[in-house]
Amino acid sequence: MKFINKMLLVALLIGFGTACNNTDLDLLDDPNAITPDKASVNDLYNNIQLSFAAVYNFAEFIPGGVARMYSSGAFTYNAYATPQTFNALWTRAYEDLLPDVDALLAISDEKGFDIHGGTAKIMEAYTMMVLVDLFDKVPYSQATQGIAVISPTADEGAAIYAAAEALLDDAIKQMTGTNAAAPASDIFYNGDAASWITFANTLKLKAALNKRLVDPSGAAATINAVVAGGDFIDEPGEDFQFQYGNQRNNPQSRHPFYADATVANSTTSNYGYTDRGHYETNDGDYLSNYYMWLLRADKETADGAAIIDPRIRYYFFRKIEKADDQDATTYSCHFSALPDQSAQPDHWAALAGDDRLPYCIVMPGDGYSGRDHLNGEGIPPDGPTRTSYGLYPGGGDFDGNFYEETRGAGTTGGKGAGILPIMLSSFVDFMRAEAALTIGTSDDARALLESGIRASMSKVRSFESLVPATMARPTGRGENITTVGAFFTMTDEDVDNYVAQVLADYDAAGDSDKLDIVIKEYYIAAWGNGLEAYNMYRRTGYPKNMQPGLEPEVGAFPRSFLLPADHVTRNINAVQRTQSDRVFWDDGSANVY
Repeated sequence: MKFINKMLLVALLIGFGTACNNTDLDLLDDPNAITPDKASVNDLYNNIQLSFAAVYNFAEFIPGGVARMYSSGAFTYNAYATPQTFNALWTRAYEDLLPDVDALLAISDEKGFDIHGGTAKIMEAYTMMVLVDLFDKVPYSQATQGIAVISPTADEGAAIYAAAEALLDDAIKQMTGTNAAAPASDIFYNGDAASWITFANTLKLKAALNKRLVDPSGAAATINAVVAGGDFIDEPGEDFQFQYGNQRNNPQSRHPFYADATVANSTTSNYGYTDRGHYETNDGDYLSNYYMWLLRADKETADGAAIIDPRIRYYFFRKIEKADDQDATTYSCHFSALPDQSAQPDHWAALAGDDRLPYCIVMPGDGYSGRDHLNGEGIPPDGPTRTSYGLYPGGGDFDGNFYEETRGAGTTGGKGAGILPIMLSSFVDFMRAEAALTIGTSDDARALLESGIRASMSKVRSFESLVPATMARPTGRGENITTVGAFFTMTDEDVDNYVAQVLADYDAAGDSDKLDIVIKEYYIAAWGNGLEAYNMYRRTGYPKNMQPGLEPEVGAFPRSFLLPADHVTRNINAVQRTQSDRVFWDDGSANVY
């Protein structure tokens, strides 16, 4: 019984230390452990879903910092991601999720709970692919064996991917046409087996795209087959997302962008709650100047005017009107006391080929204020000025030029009822467009670029319903008084104009620049999913104008991450890697820095 082996191991070690010759291994079942005859399949299933969300939270944030989606908070890559960085992820995956899946499958296989078992296999497959994407070689075939294999050896990343894909096929077969009872509580698809099968097929497409650098023909064949089959995520109603609630405590159910560890209790803090949130009492983490700049000023008209992304007020909430008009003590610009674009380090333009990149703040005369990539400065008293997470995807508030503090003890905005955007239809459009441009699949990249943007805009726009009070707030002066919802939210015309500009740029671009445009739009649409941002950057090297680190010498870019310290110190077969080591599907061709 794999799921009680952790307690068996503790008991066994105690027995050997006191009276080895009197130890009866058959009597070592921990009385507090769940055994198959007592376990509730629905309770196990619920815990698997929560553990899965925790795995995603811990897996997406650190890679997102490397990919400039989030602030990185260190001067070098080695300082940013240490062997301790992923200890929590390892615990959630190997101590919580995978053993619980084993336990559930032992029950579901015996009693015919095909939807429980099939969906658990899909979550396991996703988790194992994520671990490979981060570390490449990790334990799998010998994992969760407890005392039978105390120090499991690592499997090759390619072998784990193959096993995960086989698990997806097995899950699809198991759930096709089943009449089994659905889980009592399915956070993702409300127990609908067909939707889970759709997600499983989409994961096969995702896995093939990751492998396109090392197996282009195989990847193209798989993607073409999935698309031809027609059963994959291609509309918002099929999106695979984890839905948070708006409950503040007992238990905490709010998105980590909103809540923080001061409210989350010790249990929920292990499920992805750190001090990221901006809507309780803490300052929250810094947002990425580069990522905000992409939406605020990267795109320009022919005469050089900035094209502002319609999603910007949904993604970010400004606390101040002008970020360059603050007291000097609130800045940590590194190369200057105050925000001064002329102080931008010389190596930036050389690496990124773009001398417009933001330095210290996003741009003069506006209120977006975060941190540059790999800025490890100390923390000044800038809590009231740093930009906060907005309405999408974390359930914060919509930016209606309020310039207000967001730290409202969890009483404002959407109250954290956001989502984890794990796999959305917009993502799939962009992935298919990338495949069409790089390995010649049967898809129309231009059409998918447009549909991906429109799907993303629609998704973001739907979050307006979370903040009716904000949308009803009056704005304007005199006879021009209107509401925030009427004046500031995106319109169909805004979306059409944005799409027209992107498509015009695409039509005028060469082949490599076409891919850059597709990836940049995917990157923007993926807000809240740092893992996909990290993967696409390693596959393509795009966006090509990524902001470099502040210092000229930041160390080697992490093509993978160091194995967690807990694993390396406790497993005699674990061999630590370097951050320059590539995962199996990365051939090193992309220029990353």
